[in-house]
Amino acid sequence: MIKLMATAVLSYIFIRLLIANAGKLHLLDIPNGRSFHYSITPLGGGIGFMMSFFFSILAFKFYMFLEYWYIFTAIFIVFLGGLADDRYHLSAKMKFLIIFVAVFVLWLNHACIYTLGQYFDYQFNLVWWFVFPFSAFAIAGFTNALNLIDGIDGLAGSISIVIIAFFGLIGYDNGNTLMITISTFTIASLVGFMILNWNPAKVFMGDSGSLSLGFIISVLAILSIKYIPPVVVLYLAAVPILDTLVVMIRRIKKRKSPFKPDKTHLHHIMVKFFNMNVKKTVIFLVILQIIFSSTGYVMLETMKKDSIGIAQLLALIGFIMMFFLFYMIFTNIKRRQLILDKEEE
Repeated sequence: MIKLMATAVLSYIFIRLLIANAGKLHLLDIPNGRSFHYSITPLGGGIGFMMSFFFSILAFKFYMFLEYWYIFTAIFIVFLGGLADDRYHLSAKMKFLIIFVAVFVLWLNHACIYTLGQYFDYQFNLVWWFVFPFSAFAIAGFTNALNLIDGIDGLAGSISIVIIAFFGLIGYDNGNTLMITISTFTIASLVGFMILNWNPAKVFMGDSGSLSLGFIISVLAILSIKYIPPVVVLYLAAVPILDTLVVMIRRIKKRKSPFKPDKTHLHHIMVKFFNMNVKKTVIFLVILQIIFSSTGYVMLETMKKDSIGIAQLLALIGFIMMFFLFYMIFTNIKRRQLILDKEEE
């Protein structure tokens, strides 16, 4: 506990130093048409809490770093990519390439996605040549999904804490010290950040934080597949996944690039629904993620007793139905908001 408290304090100190020197480091977020803030805000909270994470791992868990060097190296590669993006604004292609390099490090050390689960007594294992490309696109997709929900004060950090906590719980249930260590030290470093990121935020995490968190969650998901069916991961990390899927489908239907930024994410819609109250929006989405994660965790007991794989199939169907429900509900809310905006004009 003392080590985790030290990690949180160190994170807070690092971020305070970054805030004080944000101008000199050119780490500033200037408001634009998609922003919910109106003043220039220091950018680089992710640098602070990720530095705290790495420093604490090296100081308190050096033996684990030596044993699992490839996992921490991959995380560090993504962190450096996010740091470069905060400072120099990398292209989307370059960010994806950096993530692919990090996944390649994992793949070389057999830490990738090898199965999609068991359905109707058939185990869907990936053929060897498809493991790397599937893992790369899946991890890059989720890493980007976590990055996309980083749009209002406190949201990405809060959602990440919930998701990581449940993966940590799975690690605890199965005696996996690596999952426990990554989860607890990441959460501890985030606590130091959230003190300064809660609305009204004194600092934003930036891509150095959101990309790193997305990748860390992806790594925890891969480690957890040893103990849980892959479909459960969809529930444990549901809000970022559903948000990205809904937004991309909506953009494609409008014949726009699925990667083109806009104001149609869940947090954009809900913050207007709550009359621009950021805190209520974050609390609502965090509660939603807790419900999804709890549902996925509870499902595990049923799946353990099901040797055929029917429970996994039902869980997958349930998630697909939830996606369509999300799409219909939030698309209709967005449509009504646009109508009201036109009427006010």
